[in-house]
Amino acid sequence: MHRSMLAVLLVLLRWGEGEAWAQSPSSPAGWGIRRIELSPDAVQPAAEVVVSPGLSTVFIFDSEVSRESVALEGRERFSVLDTGLSTLRFVPSERISSGERLRLTVRFQDGAAPASATFILVAHPARSEALVEVYRRKRGAETYQEEIRQVRIEAQQCRDEIVRLRAERTAPDGLTGLISTGVLEWRGVEFLDVTRLVTQSPGGAVTKRRVYSYRAARRVAVALILAPVGDAQPWTAEGATLRGKANEELRVLQVWQAGPVAPGSLTQRVVVEAESATESPEGSYTLKLWDADGRRTITLDNIVFP
Repeated sequence: MHRSMLAVLLVLLRWGEGEAWAQSPSSPAGWGIRRIELSPDAVQPAAEVVVSPGLSTVFIFDSEVSRESVALEGRERFSVLDTGLSTLRFVPSERISSGERLRLTVRFQDGAAPASATFILVAHPARSEALVEVYRRKRGAETYQEEIRQVRIEAQQCRDEIVRLRAERTAPDGLTGLISTGVLEWRGVEFLDVTRLVTQSPGGAVTKRRVYSYRAARRVAVALILAPVGDAQPWTAEGATLRGKANEELRVLQVWQAGPVAPGSLTQRVVVEAESATESPEGSYTLKLWDADGRRTITLDNIVFP
């Protein structure tokens, strides 16, 4: 058996009085190890696994798989498909559409039940499950211990987040609140107009007009001025990711939007606030935003922070 492998800046970005607020909850930084147990004597529904363009997903099986029998629906939508004796790695390409559901079937070599396993790969614009462990036999105690350890870590992160939110909730309003929570420290907020640097991928749900980046104490934000494209349906950002060149991802704290980007409206403001592991995040980042169903996205490259 193998081992388990800135509410803070919104004060500064509130550019008008009486605007409608649409705010999504903070998006998770990512998912841990997914574990799937197959039943040998009962028909079970195919497990859904979230995948995303350009991001690698690896399956690890506790039995050897038949490489020749791996069947991946829509193979042309994947840039990488690498099958090992007990592993399967694939990377969706940009040809895969958000919300698309593709069937993956593998067969095992030893002939034991179940003889095969089927999964449904569900495409998401920016999130993926990086590691999926699949068990046909009984799991060892060490895998449960590792799973408990991960749950405890996640629970502690949630408790820390609750403490942070409560501290900010009880802080004074305005600049006093920003100072009292330590977000500003003594250097304030640094600002950069990155409109000319930022490029937008074609086919986005909306188009950028202006892009500004901000940095405070371990917080960064990207403020966008967005305009509708043609007669497209109204668009509201539901989630976002900020990912660097080395695939490192900043933890998005919240996405704020003044109102839907809709035909007939001039522009709307969107702010993405994230937590930085360092005082000065280096290099350029890619910002990807998506709406409620994940099908209409916008991708902006070459975002840098002051």
